[in-house]
Amino acid sequence: MPLAAKELCPAALGLRPRRTARLASSAAPAPSAARSSGWLWAALGLVTSLSFATRFYRLQEPPHVCWDETHFGKMGSYYINRTFFFDVHPPLGKMLIGLAGYLSGYNGTFPFQKPGDKYEEHNYIGMRGFCAFLGSCLIPFSYLTVLELSKSLPAAMLTAAILIFDTGCITLSQYILLDPILMFFLMGAVFGMVKYNSCSNRPFSAPWWFWLCLTGINLAGTMGVKFVGLFVVLLVGLNTICDLWELLGDLSLSLVTLGKHFLARVLCLIMLPLALYTAQFAVHFAVLNRSGPGDGFFSSGFQSRLIGNNLHNVSVPEYLAYGSVVTMKNLRMAGGYLHSHWHLYPEGVGARQQQVTAYLHKDLNNLWIIKKYNLNTDHSDPSFPVEFVKHGDIIRLEHKETSRNLHSHQHEAPLTRKHLQVTGYGINGTGDSNDFWRIEVVGRKAGKHIKVLRSQIRLIHLATGCILGSTGKTLPKWGWEQVEVTCTPYQKESPNSLWNVEDHINPRLRNISLDVLKPSFPEILVESHMVMIRGNSGLKPKENEVTSKPWHWPINYQGLRFSGVNETDYRVYLLGNPVIWWLNLVTIGLYLIMATFVSVAIKRGAHLTAERKELSRVLLHGGGLIMLGWLLHYLPFFMMGRVLYFHHYFPAMLFSSMLTGITWDVFLKFCAGTLSASIQIYNCGIVLLILLTIYSFYLFHPLSYGMIGPLASDPNSPMAGLRWLETWEF
Repeated sequence: MPLAAKELCPAALGLRPRRTARLASSAAPAPSAARSSGWLWAALGLVTSLSFATRFYRLQEPPHVCWDETHFGKMGSYYINRTFFFDVHPPLGKMLIGLAGYLSGYNGTFPFQKPGDKYEEHNYIGMRGFCAFLGSCLIPFSYLTVLELSKSLPAAMLTAAILIFDTGCITLSQYILLDPILMFFLMGAVFGMVKYNSCSNRPFSAPWWFWLCLTGINLAGTMGVKFVGLFVVLLVGLNTICDLWELLGDLSLSLVTLGKHFLARVLCLIMLPLALYTAQFAVHFAVLNRSGPGDGFFSSGFQSRLIGNNLHNVSVPEYLAYGSVVTMKNLRMAGGYLHSHWHLYPEGVGARQQQVTAYLHKDLNNLWIIKKYNLNTDHSDPSFPVEFVKHGDIIRLEHKETSRNLHSHQHEAPLTRKHLQVTGYGINGTGDSNDFWRIEVVGRKAGKHIKVLRSQIRLIHLATGCILGSTGKTLPKWGWEQVEVTCTPYQKESPNSLWNVEDHINPRLRNISLDVLKPSFPEILVESHMVMIRGNSGLKPKENEVTSKPWHWPINYQGLRFSGVNETDYRVYLLGNPVIWWLNLVTIGLYLIMATFVSVAIKRGAHLTAERKELSRVLLHGGGLIMLGWLLHYLPFFMMGRVLYFHHYFPAMLFSSMLTGITWDVFLKFCAGTLSASIQIYNCGIVLLILLTIYSFYLFHPLSYGMIGPLASDPNSPMAGLRWLETWEF
């Protein structure tokens, strides 16, 4: 019989032997256990060597920017140069890429403008090598995880072979991307969870604490790379709930002990990951302290922190007063400043009055004067007392350059049809009652002053009740391709309809340094997450970009071009090894059938031998945990509204590959136990599956390591016979 659970000593799996085992054998380990341990270490060394060899082979090719290297390589450069930028993902992955580049001698000067740009003398190998290293570690992690769950060396070897020889995993690991970093922490969290589960008979021991803490550390790492790390957090959370539920049913445990178990998990799986996750942002904000391309996505208060930003170390009056000259910035992501100019709306677009837009850049046409709605006096006159603007006041905003008032009426907005048009109206500040707006501060009571940078304000049109906002839509050429400003009748609070005062000029008021108005760390932490969430939900496909749907992914329906399009180009194509992926897909169905059959048999009280009871446990518990991981990392994408790509499936693919190793190992053992030639059937089945993965890798390896010459659609191409689906574009 191949390596079975009873042949493995716990020490070989990195665990302390149970007390019963120590009492039973205080002498030296049995020779069979020592041999088993040797095989385990030899197999681990083999799969690790093959993993590193396949990931580092031709790592320098192609010597130009490939696919999303244009984003994440550029972001690594921003960290080296300490230049602030915005991305929809948390910062850890990009920080590690930047650190790898810095340590390997890259100076952060390559522009990463577009795919295909030659690296030339710039050192890019360090960043690619770092990602390849983490991608290579996925195989030993998966090997050890399956070994721990199944206690079967062949199951672990089959899983490792699937991941070693998958062309998609190789391709994704060889470039400057977040995916290998994400999957490294994900597999680290899963492996840590499985290991601390195995230490459940020795709670509060040193190994138990080690694996519990390591799980929490990897959860923080996964969440710090991408928000989809929440899926593995959910997996560990469900596992922990089940674990605590089992402990609750153990009547030998006192309530004090149960409390200790609960607090230990809160400390290691909640508090520790949150502390590390928060620390990542603290480092992120400390490093990126210079103004850069990400400034405009954040609030004025946030921007005042950045060296080189026009708000850094500036002094302005703290509270708004009548007669103040201000600029108002919309709080939606890249919302722009409230802006007007002499140009009128064209014929057929609402009333032919002066345009009001949102403009993303600093400009004199962004300046507005705050005036009382019923007076047109000069508030700069020292004979008039200073009067502060308060929450709930009715005001008039006069455009400084054109002396026309901010105005709305019952004409439709130019692009958003159910919204009302906003214009500039009147002569030298004299208009009509449609120029009156009530100013409100979010979360304030009537009579409170309005603070520069910090107060989030809403302007409600007095005549119609609509709210001034920016839709984010770009106006045509007649609107100078600026952003549409409308008056929305919908009262729902959103960043589109919120503004803050940025520039503030009033000679009659005492200036204060904006340093005292800078947001605190908790405030910028919350703001950065709000901006990232809005950015994620607003992601749209780029022009000519290949997107996909979740149902495409398990069947390997369509890949992604990493490099090259024409037959003269060096082409790399992200596509899973079709034999492996379709084997994984078939295995999911096989697992569901087997799990159902075994569950029914156990429920009906069928007599099972000790060996088959152990196999059933492995299938239902070990395989069930991995199946749950696959579901949690795949099904949520069906509910996402953002643009999706093929590479989003690869974390789920790790789980389906581990499930394949466990399921086929159990299936072949069941078959072998039923038939007479048991050992031959089992061994032949495992060897055949491993050889199948190796041969399919031999056929499809050019997808990962590069192709030059005729496309697969050309009958003369060496890849012509391998284009099994019309949707494959290599």
